[in-house]
Amino acid sequence: MVHLPTAATITRVTTILSIQSSVAYGHVGNSAVTFPLMRMGVEVWPVNTVHFSNHTGYETSRGPLLGAADLRNVLQGIDERGVLDQVDAVLSGYQGGADIGAMILEAVALVKVRNPAAIYCCDPVLGDADVGGYVLPGIAEFMREQVVPAAQIITPNQFELTCLTGLPVATMDDVLDAADAARGLGPDVVLITSVVRRDARPGTIEMVAVDGAGAWLVSTPQLARMFTGSGDVTAATFLAALLRLQDLPKALAHTAAVSYGLLAATDALGRSELALIAAQDEFIRPSHSFEVLRLR
Repeated sequence: MVHLPTAATITRVTTILSIQSSVAYGHVGNSAVTFPLMRMGVEVWPVNTVHFSNHTGYETSRGPLLGAADLRNVLQGIDERGVLDQVDAVLSGYQGGADIGAMILEAVALVKVRNPAAIYCCDPVLGDADVGGYVLPGIAEFMREQVVPAAQIITPNQFELTCLTGLPVATMDDVLDAADAARGLGPDVVLITSVVRRDARPGTIEMVAVDGAGAWLVSTPQLARMFTGSGDVTAATFLAALLRLQDLPKALAHTAAVSYGLLAATDALGRSELALIAAQDEFIRPSHSFEVLRLR
């Protein structure tokens, strides 16, 4: 089981060490999760794996990739402050190469030495159903064999769940079978985001959360547009909610409400990048709520 800090032991601000990409324009990676988490009252320590002008979905992007040695230096500097014992969780997203993945595992191990109660949440970014895989050769295998087994929480989308398990995900039974297989790799909690299955209600999109105690489903209206960075915000929101609420169904409900509220506001404004500032109240007082159904 995930050994979350109890409500009685959280007497300070929840702290998340987030190791992800960063962009100057737009919102992906740490540029997508830092403000929402802070708006939710979470202390965020961003460690940036790249610093690009914009995400790579545009025709051009510029800026440096930071190497594993650079990230180790950043982590060492934080450790020299004697504060890593304050970290409740490590969050990781896109991993550009195996060297970065290995460094993230080193960071997780060090944080757990400093705070044995800390947990690791991995968003195993590998691709999407509409575009397929977009990571370098070998990354999916590295994620499946080394990174995911080290995580207590993973937040794959439907495509990534298939990549990790090799199982089809077309029906709810498929989703649950694949989630169980993913948990068999090591994680205690699996959140499957953006589930679209043939036996669902038309016009809906779902999230499914599974742990050792059961499985839960939440369904929201499916918007016409998809937004880069939405998965990053979803993973961060779920981690923060689980740390705070200590309850998987409640964390799922909150995550769905926040994610839908943010995306609906972004869509209504006609933005191409997530409207984090305009929709900031959604992070603490979501304007929508959705019923969570127990599946087993």
